[in-house]
This record gives sequence, C-alpha cells and structure tokens, in this order.
Amino acid sequence: MFAKSLSLSLMGSELRVMFTRRRTWAMLAAIALIPILLAVAVALTSEQLAPGEGPPFLDRVTQNGLFTGFTATLLALPLFLPLTMAVVAGDTIAGEASLGTLRYLLIAPVGRLRLLVVKYLGTIVFALAGTFTLMLAGGIIGAILFPVGPVTLLSGDQISLAESIGRMALVAVYTAISMSGLLAIGLFVSTLTTVPVGAMAATVVLAGVSQILDNLPQLSWLHEWLFTHYWLSFADLLRQPIELGSFASNSLLQLGYIAVFGALAYSRFTTKDILS
Repeated sequence: MFAKSLSLSLMGSELRVMFTRRRTWAMLAAIALIPILLAVAVALTSEQLAPGEGPPFLDRVTQNGLFTGFTATLLALPLFLPLTMAVVAGDTIAGEASLGTLRYLLIAPVGRLRLLVVKYLGTIVFALAGTFTLMLAGGIIGAILFPVGPVTLLSGDQISLAESIGRMALVAVYTAISMSGLLAIGLFVSTLTTVPVGAMAATVVLAGVSQILDNLPQLSWLHEWLFTHYWLSFADLLRQPIELGSFASNSLLQLGYIAVFGALAYSRFTTKDILS
C-alpha cells in the first residue's frame, strides 16, 4: 500500500513538474501551430489541388476541415513530432543529473526501477498530449476555415461527424503508440550521459537514421524491424471497416523496442554511480 501510494505521488510530482514547465507548453503550442499554418496556407491559396497531388489528404482539406488534423499528422511525423519527443525523453534522467537533483530523488525510498518507470510513463503522457493537441487544433481550425460534415473515408464509405471524431482520437492514439519506441530509446540514451542536449540530439539522429534506412529498397528485409516503419500507416484507420493489421503490427513492434531499450536503461541505470 505504501509502495503504491509512493508511486502515485512520484507520478503526480513528475507530471506536475513536466506540465508546469514553459518548455512543455511551448512545444505543445508549436505542435498546435502545424495544423493552423497548414489550414491558413490552404485557405489563402485559390489553386485547387488535384486528387493525390501534394501530401496525402491535402486535397481533401478544403472539402472537409477534419482532414486538417490527418494531414498535419503526416507532415509532423517525419521530423517535428520526433524532435519534441526526443526533447522530453532525453531530459528524463540526464536532465535530473545535470541539475544535481537525481541523487536526491534516489535518497527517498523510490528505487531506480520505479523512477525509470515513472519517467517513462511521464513521456507517454506527453506523447498523448502532443498527438491530441495536434488533432484538436486541426479539427478546430479546419472547422473555422472549411466545411465540416460527414467524412468520406479512403474506402469510399461515409461516416458521421461523431464517428469521424472517434477516428481522429484513434489516429492520435496510434501516433502516440508510434512514438513509444522512440521514447524508450531516448530514456536509455538519457541514462548514458549527464548532458540532456546530447541525449536529445542522439535520439533525434536515431529517428532520422531509422527513417532513411526504411526508404532504402536494398534493405527491405530490415524495414519491418525499424521502429519508424509503421509511423505513417494510420491511414488504415480511415477505412470501413477499420483495418487493424498495421495497428497491431505497430503496437507489437513498439512493445519490442520498449522491452529491449527499457531493459538496457534499467541495466545501465542500476549499475551507474550517481554523483549528481
């Protein structure tokens, strides 16, 4: 009972610290700007895109504003979302070490494993906040600038506005799951250094390398093992009926990365001398 209370208290403290930082709100505001800038740019141009021209879903934005969130997600996934996730994950342990607060956290009867779990869960909460912010901002600005109504899915079927909002939530959850493997990698890298910027940069670089490798046909045998491979496959959630194959494959792949890099982070952190 005491351990459970301590864990909840530590989790609450972690989230309170995270969401009272100006940096966190600045990153969420920047994420919200992506669909806003996209929608304004589309609204200001008089040129109509032909179907399939430009990024996926872009030609549908003027027909239904709800597609703003989907298009913005596609634009944010290659770089901007991984960048914000790397900032949060890279700061988990290295940030505490650089501030000299890590050893004080461990003086309390917390335990290194529990601290790692709480730190990682905090990054997952941020990932959910970021993806839902992206979708919510896209839906609001889309409704302001463009018509909103029943959505015609990629399969050609039409669903109601209420069901469309549910699909937006599913895409946000899918995207957060996609980021979970990267967050686990960032947590591990953060245990290797006391310089948060270094951990953040290394995590971003690894995300970029994975995406480059995923685009090389010569390495097709490797693609399904890369944590970025299913990032853009959320389009399967925009069909009727919903195709859950990519959702399941992505979740299983990310769980594998969480297990491997979580174990590496635990191994490194539990054998590390905490000097700051």
